[in-house]
Amino acid sequence: MITIALLTVRELVRRRIVWLLAVLTLVSVALVGFGVERLVSLARADGVEELAIRVGVSQVLILIAFMFSFILAMTAAFLGAPAIGGDIESGVALALLARPLRRTELLLGRWLGLAVVVVAYTVASGALAILVVDVIAGFGPPHPELALAYLAAQAVVLMTLTLALGSVLPAIGAGAIAVVAFGIGWIAGVLASVAAALDLPSLAGIAEASRWILPSDGLWRGVVFGLEPPVAALVAQGRSLEGLSANPFFAFEAPPLTFVAWTVAWCAIVLGLAAWRLAKRDL
Repeated sequence: MITIALLTVRELVRRRIVWLLAVLTLVSVALVGFGVERLVSLARADGVEELAIRVGVSQVLILIAFMFSFILAMTAAFLGAPAIGGDIESGVALALLARPLRRTELLLGRWLGLAVVVVAYTVASGALAILVVDVIAGFGPPHPELALAYLAAQAVVLMTLTLALGSVLPAIGAGAIAVVAFGIGWIAGVLASVAAALDLPSLAGIAEASRWILPSDGLWRGVVFGLEPPVAALVAQGRSLEGLSANPFFAFEAPPLTFVAWTVAWCAIVLGLAAWRLAKRDL
């Protein structure tokens, strides 16, 4: 399994995918730094209060994280979909499995290698963006380590789903379904927040259940919590708590440990189902 994981990482490096992601990240962070620098400089020149600037910068950072989460979803789909499905379609799986290698070991090795790349890319690029904003603005998010951890977990969840779908579907179909599921999950999370703010428990319960079916939106709440300034700062800006609860870019608290544990179990269950289906698939 470790050998397959190492081969997966080397393959991504050889295809220059890792280097392409690194270049795109540097360009994106440079643009983010320029935008934040202009925002902070112009606001301070106009005499805007530091509290208002901090809230504004935090909202920009959360919006950047939101856009980055979609980039990660696309990256996870792009990397995970052909990891098994592509091997089967191209006949590479037959050559690999001709050796003393079980199908489950191939699946887990691919997953481990992709998880290492996805997590490393998420943490490195996210930490660089937060550092640039911190240096330019003079302050950073309250819990950057939590934000990066939940963002990386979100990417792993999408990669796991795509890899599992790729074991039973063509690579293109698996990637498309995973990205659509990510979008639907986020919309359901927004509905849950709005329904809770409007005191509609029936709709809120149904929408909330979607976060347990696909944990990506629940993990997104952890990202927001790590980047959001304290509630007192937001309330001081004249925002009501009722309005904040309906905001998909605000979270009162991080996801509970039970949800984090379920996310780990969810990945294990999805991988288990994929391994079971792959064992029965005719190669």
